[in-house]
Amino acid sequence: MSAIADLLADFEILDEWEDRYRHVIDLGRELEPLPEADHAPENKVKGCASQVWITSEASGPAEDPVLTFRGDSDALIVKGLIAIAFMIYSGKPAREILATDAGEILGRLGLAGHLTQQRSNGFASMIQRIKSDAGAALQASSSAAGPDIPGR
Repeated sequence: MSAIADLLADFEILDEWEDRYRHVIDLGRELEPLPEADHAPENKVKGCASQVWITSEASGPAEDPVLTFRGDSDALIVKGLIAIAFMIYSGKPAREILATDAGEILGRLGLAGHLTQQRSNGFASMIQRIKSDAGAALQASSSAAGPDIPGR
């Protein structure tokens, strides 16, 4: 949670909502660019007013794969929200992703009350997509392991 701890510390020193808003936009500007080929329909997040694309890659132990996310949006503030979501979830094991409540973290950042309903719904759609990818990675890893047959 060190990225989240750093983010919380940054937001603690920003008293004004406008400063926090600018910081969210700056976080979005720092996102690694998503290759144009990944701006594909299968990567598009449904439920967002802005265009949002998220990709995931699973690696590590089969029993609890680690997921790395990449994403992009056509709106700067949304790119910042993607960056925050990735700070919470990217590089984490699938089980931890499924157990982590992003809404609680958003509340601690003081963002929950300042986002429009559309942005809040879009952020929830991004989190749902991230958790869906984590669940799929867990299911794929357990399916790949095959049945547990004694003596094999």
